[in-house]
Amino acid sequence: MKNVLITGGSRGIGREATVLCGERGWSVGVNYVGNQEAAEETVAMVRQAGGRAVAIKGDVAVETDVAAMFDTAERAFGPLTGVVINAGIVAPSQPLAEMSLDRLKRIFEVNVLGAYLCARECARRLARDRGGEGGSVVLMSSAAARLGAPFEYVDYAGSKGALDTLTIGLSKELGPQGVRVNAIRPGLIETDIHASGGQPDRAHRLGATAPMGRPGTAREVAEAIVWLLSDAASYTTGAIIDVSGGR
Repeated sequence: MKNVLITGGSRGIGREATVLCGERGWSVGVNYVGNQEAAEETVAMVRQAGGRAVAIKGDVAVETDVAAMFDTAERAFGPLTGVVINAGIVAPSQPLAEMSLDRLKRIFEVNVLGAYLCARECARRLARDRGGEGGSVVLMSSAAARLGAPFEYVDYAGSKGALDTLTIGLSKELGPQGVRVNAIRPGLIETDIHASGGQPDRAHRLGATAPMGRPGTAREVAEAIVWLLSDAASYTTGAIIDVSGGR
């Protein structure tokens, strides 16, 4: 059985990955930043699926919160063997020329600094030379990192490009310590992140243009996440896997 922490685990792709971990009989820390009701619903779904779960409040962009969420997960389940760095935000669609400094700061604070803080905590706790048991780290990138998201979210795309680089570098740092580090780049997936960006129909509208002719589901991305967490991916590290319908 594995002990996993998933940031942003109360909705969308994070929730589906959390529930799928529960179906494997794993223990999952469900991190959330504001919506406690959604987090508790997710915890209930994990338990119903056969796993153990606990809701953990914390802002990934706050250093003390990050350390505390790892502490809480370890107190509940024991040493972590997997972490999914999934929490991220997007802002309303607009070209870069119209983006405010406050918007840019918040996007990079959560999506880049938050991911790096979580990855650093993984390095401190999972690495064998620091007393950890090894394990797997999965970073949630985006197809936007290679497409650029022009006129929509070039800030978001840039933040995800940073995660691709982090994946490559950290996998080389932690490989000798028994920690695998990989990333997933979802394409147009049916989640509520599009609504938060002001385009609730975006996945369906643009998903039809993908080679597979449809948007993806959060469950399809979750399957890739759980595979990377599992022992079936024991020789996979430094990989960036597109789950994008060929887009």
